[in-house]
Amino acid sequence: MTLRTGLLLLPSRPAAELSDLAARAEALGYDDFWLADERFFREVYALLALAAARTTRIRLGPCVTDPFSRHPALTAMAIATLDDISGGRAVLGIGAGVSGFQELGVSPERSAVAIREAVELIRGLLAGQNVTVKGQRVSFNGGRLDFAPRRADLPIYVASQREAGCRVAGRVADGAIMQGCVAEPLLRFFRTSVAEGAQRAGRDPARVELVARINVCVSDDGHAARNAMRPTVVRSLVAQRPDFFTFRTAGLELPESLRTHVLGLPYTHDVAPLVKVAPLVPDTFVDAVTLAGSADHVAQGVARLARSGIGQLLVYPVASEGSIVDTIERFQTAVMPAVRKELERSESCRSAT
Repeated sequence: MTLRTGLLLLPSRPAAELSDLAARAEALGYDDFWLADERFFREVYALLALAAARTTRIRLGPCVTDPFSRHPALTAMAIATLDDISGGRAVLGIGAGVSGFQELGVSPERSAVAIREAVELIRGLLAGQNVTVKGQRVSFNGGRLDFAPRRADLPIYVASQREAGCRVAGRVADGAIMQGCVAEPLLRFFRTSVAEGAQRAGRDPARVELVARINVCVSDDGHAARNAMRPTVVRSLVAQRPDFFTFRTAGLELPESLRTHVLGLPYTHDVAPLVKVAPLVPDTFVDAVTLAGSADHVAQGVARLARSGIGQLLVYPVASEGSIVDTIERFQTAVMPAVRKELERSESCRSAT
């Protein structure tokens, strides 16, 4: 049983620092390096091009871009260019998105339909075709890329927390990404929804890589690690209001005081308002969607995900103190060796029986 690992960062750091982190991630053994396409941080494709110049093996891509703030044809152009720059190492993550829509005057309605139509358009353009799409959410009139893309089969991953989006991933994507699928009900929902989408499209669900996008904090102080996670849980709650789908699927109901505060917050990456609400987040919420604690504790969680069918653990690093570099490094140097030992033991037990 193999488990691939990816590193996801927000492009909130200077370009030189991010390219250094890409090179460090490759040296540590990460398989993928992803940058979030969030408004209004540094431009993701320019940063990924810099990362390509500093690396030779690791795959590179946005996680995720969306079909609303960027037209999918422009996404096809950008990802094909990155694939050319990187020597065939680009990978595309696409999802509904959330940031910047209000400022841009964008309406993200029927996101699952928009994602499906976007992927179909992007695949046609990457294949060098002249494409016309008159979809419900995406339109493109008789256009093509003015250069030959390096690969028609460039990997495309669809990210979603919702059933319709997970089914689209199963239907059209090479991989499916779900954030925070740590609790067993969330894992079960993820696997089932992706498999249903694949089966309806006549595809083998095993062909769709399942990626768990998890906020991770590796710290010997488990209490401090959980506290570091609470603001990230608040941000997730804000993004999912008013139904808080992920947490409800995990069997959790918001305490009234937490619900009231979350409903009054804007979606933001400014940590200050999130920190004010963070003490109201119960430990059960942290444990349902994140991995926080000692290397052994995190390793047990990662191994459980791998045994449940997760093919890639996509790490969004969080620091309880110091720098996120500590989590980035300890995940590969302390967590993953323990994960591999645990998976080897599991394989041995199965073989013995």
